[in-house]
Amino acid sequence: YHAVEEDLDRDSSATRESVTTSVADTIRHDFRNARAAARATWLSLGFIQRILAPASVGQPRGGASINTKASRERTTPLRRNTQNTQAAMANFSKTTPGSGGDLDSEFHSLTEYLMTTLKDQELTVLMSQMALACKATSRACAKAGIANLFGMAGDQNSSGDDQKKLDVLSNDIFVNALLKSGSCCVLVSEENEEPIIVPEKDAGRFCVCFDPLDGSSNIDCNVSTGTIFAVYEKKTPGKLGSVADVLRVGSDIVAAGYCMYGAATELVLCFKGQSVQRFALDPSLGEFVHTHSNVTFPSGGGKKIYSCNEGNFPYWDQPIKDAVTEFKAKKYALRYVGSMVSDVHRTILYGGVFVYPADSKSPKGKLRVLYEGFPMALLVECAGGKASTGMFNGSVQRMLDLEPTHVHERCPVILGSPRDVDFILSKYN
Repeated sequence: YHAVEEDLDRDSSATRESVTTSVADTIRHDFRNARAAARATWLSLGFIQRILAPASVGQPRGGASINTKASRERTTPLRRNTQNTQAAMANFSKTTPGSGGDLDSEFHSLTEYLMTTLKDQELTVLMSQMALACKATSRACAKAGIANLFGMAGDQNSSGDDQKKLDVLSNDIFVNALLKSGSCCVLVSEENEEPIIVPEKDAGRFCVCFDPLDGSSNIDCNVSTGTIFAVYEKKTPGKLGSVADVLRVGSDIVAAGYCMYGAATELVLCFKGQSVQRFALDPSLGEFVHTHSNVTFPSGGGKKIYSCNEGNFPYWDQPIKDAVTEFKAKKYALRYVGSMVSDVHRTILYGGVFVYPADSKSPKGKLRVLYEGFPMALLVECAGGKASTGMFNGSVQRMLDLEPTHVHERCPVILGSPRDVDFILSKYN
């Protein structure tokens, strides 16, 4: 956070400086309290363990047994309550990911997961910095109303969309965090027209493409937003990166994920060839805690849900119109937030399909390939789903097989359970 604060342009607006300072102060305050909170929790757990110790039931301080009928009657409810509480604690331990079976200080964090899973110091540092930037952005979203972060910044991003104040701040947070990691050689952001080539002295071997705040058009009405990212490993010779390192097929991605800022802050990620993992941010600890392993689509396709902006129905091609019409006839429910992170997150957990096809207004589609289509496609496939472009450039294609020619290139998106994606694609036969 010091790095974010120091590297911001000192000539930026007073609002932006005050917001960044406020966010940094709040986070510092949280970390100062973390040790005290942990200590209090430890003492409380010790107290609970002493209360629930079996020797304390029906036995006085002197160690002599209590054998009277009245004493047995008095201790029976306590014994029953103790047994119920112990059973509840055992059940809690079983439902906690990676728990050793005791309700103690053991829990599994993102940091632990990265160090034990990756065995790659540089990638571990990169993902830790990415998580740090997600925490800072989560705090900024939570304080947006208080810090006067709602509204427009007055500029446009690389895609021609109007930038909001939080777009600018979140982009600065991610760029600074990744530059300081020493693990990156190329950064591609939706908010920057050109890729950022990291100076050779600070460069690492990874390239990161990211949308710092997806769904920011919803931020003023307090609807969930998120960050989407994809990580490539550099392939060109030399330490200095180039655009060629990111203009590659999606199957070359080594890691992908998204962070959703809603009622809770959740980080969902996967590494190539591995399963999808979920982490939830514990604000009191300032740490992402591992909550779910091996996330997959529900068997059989899950709930009957289709997610799309049906206001564009008149502009779609006929196969997409036919598919959506049949979804309605089959009593599918329509669910659409307008934030890709939220809609895809629900689709992975509940099932169904997310559709943002090309249309007569946007023949190449609306969503960007490198930092929206590709990372979500990898996550969906690793969770047992399918991701396709539908009819695009004359053929129906697997999304991860696309080879972009520009860092802000767009594509149609159809992703979700195999049941529903295959049904839509069958309309093109």
